[in-house]
Amino acid sequence: MNKLSLYIQAVTYVAAGLNHFINPKMYLAIMPPYIPSHKLMVVLSGIAEVMLGVGLLFPATRSLSAWGIILLLVAVFPANVYMATSNRFRRFPAWLRWARLPLQGVLIWWAYQYT
Repeated sequence: MNKLSLYIQAVTYVAAGLNHFINPKMYLAIMPPYIPSHKLMVVLSGIAEVMLGVGLLFPATRSLSAWGIILLLVAVFPANVYMATSNRFRRFPAWLRWARLPLQGVLIWWAYQYT
C-alpha cells in the first residue's frame, strides 16, 4: 500500500476518534443496550481511535496500531449491527445502515495492509 493510503487511514481514525468527543450523542445512540457503561465505552473507543491512528504514522508502531484497529473494528461491530437492526435509526436509509456491516470488512482489510 502506498503512503497516501496510510495517511488517509491515519487521519480518518484520528478524526473519527476526535468526533467521539465532539459529537458523543451519535456514538451513545448506537450503543446496544446490553453493553455496559456507554459513556465510558465511547470515551475509550475515541481515545483508542486517536492513538491507533497516530500510531499508524510511525514505522515502529505501525503494525501494532494496525492490529489494534482490526481489534477495535471487531469490537465495535455489535454497535453497527444494532444500528442496522434497530427501529431507532429509521432516519437513515436502510441500505446505508446495512452497508456499514460489510464496510467493516473492507476497513479490516485496509488496516491489515499495514500489519
